[in-house]
Amino acid sequence: MRFSSVKLLAALCIGVFLTACSKNEPSLMNLRASQSGPDEFAILPTKPLQEPTSYSELPTPTPGGTNITDPTPNADAIAALGGQLRGSGLRGGEGALVTAASRYGVSSGIRSQLAAEDLTWRQENRGKLLERLFNVNVYYSAYAAQELDQHRELERLRRLGIWTPAAPPDPAAAQ
Repeated sequence: MRFSSVKLLAALCIGVFLTACSKNEPSLMNLRASQSGPDEFAILPTKPLQEPTSYSELPTPTPGGTNITDPTPNADAIAALGGQLRGSGLRGGEGALVTAASRYGVSSGIRSQLAAEDLTWRQENRGKLLERLFNVNVYYSAYAAQELDQHRELERLRRLGIWTPAAPPDPAAAQ
């Protein structure tokens, strides 16, 4: 009887030890590839190879840079996926949105501040011991307190007389 309780205690200690040794930056989603095949988004449409007129005039290779075959690989990939490359970093009608959102000022370090706050949040809401041990997805439960109830917000805005576009019906109200 004592021997089996020692085994149980040892197994529990090993589980706690393995969970405690997890990475410093918690990943709440636990996403994995569903297959071991190639990533179709990693394949870029390249132009056909052409033999140069003189091999001595070829430029020096620059890792991560442009080359004769693909002078604009990022722009080519964006165009192949149906997007448009803009110099400002904004897409087509985003200028007015950014202007309206920044009318009260913009914090210059907001991205790094939010990243640090989110890392702290994920470390504090990593999930319970068995969830971490069995690599269970705890993303939705961790962020549930910050989730916006879209249907309640829609009703609040409509009561205030604010025009809102059509929205799908609340599935909870249909029951």
